Amino acid sequence: MATDKYNDILDQQIPLQQPCPKDIHAVLREMTALVAEQKVKITFLEKENQDNVAKLKELEKKETEIDKLKQQLQDQVAKLEELERQTKEIHDIKQQLQVKRVAFSASLLDKGDGHTGPFNAHTTLIFKRVFTNIGNAYNPHTGIFTAPVRGAYHFEWYIGAHGDASHGTCAVLFKNGEHIFSAWEHQPSHFGTSSNAATLVLEVGDQAFLRLWINNKIYDNQNHHSTFSGHLIFNM
Repeated sequence: MATDKYNDILDQQIPLQQPCPKDIHAVLREMTALVAEQKVKITFLEKENQDNVAKLKELEKKETEIDKLKQQLQDQVAKLEELERQTKEIHDIKQQLQVKRVAFSASLLDKGDGHTGPFNAHTTLIFKRVFTNIGNAYNPHTGIFTAPVRGAYHFEWYIGAHGDASHGTCAVLFKNGEHIFSAWEHQPSHFGTSSNAATLVLEVGDQAFLRLWINNKIYDNQNHHSTFSGHLIFNM
């Protein structure tokens, strides 16, 4: 009896546990919608990925172009530097050719005649009448020659003065502050002359000039008795 009763109860519960066809269709619809939604998302992601791949390729292409431009720029810079170097070499050669032409010659007075000195101190002589000044190394306002290039230079000077029992004529060549050679003459009554010359090695900026020695005098006129000359022999 008990068994029959249990079977009756079981027969009543089994229909309740079986799914309803409507529920199955609903689940299938949800799954279908979900799958469709995932497909859409996948399609979107694939499209987005393709776009990113295209952008990456474009970026790589631009980077390659930039690298090429950088290389071209470096090549142009190298060519420009080489051109500048060659231009500087040409300029230096021109400068060397120009400074090889250094020579001057000047007399004491520009006009008139007369004695200069005597003075109570050594005095730099300014040779004002310039005949030649190739390279413009001699300054007619100061009487000083300034070496434009290192080299061997030759200088000559000639002086004269009327006879004087108390005063002779003496001009001393100086290299910067160094006493080099002197030309001296003393005639009590007649016109006296003297001369000297020197070859000096001068550095760029070194100066050469003549000083009238203390208590001496020097004469000049339009015949140009007293002169100072110099020229570059060769570069060093």
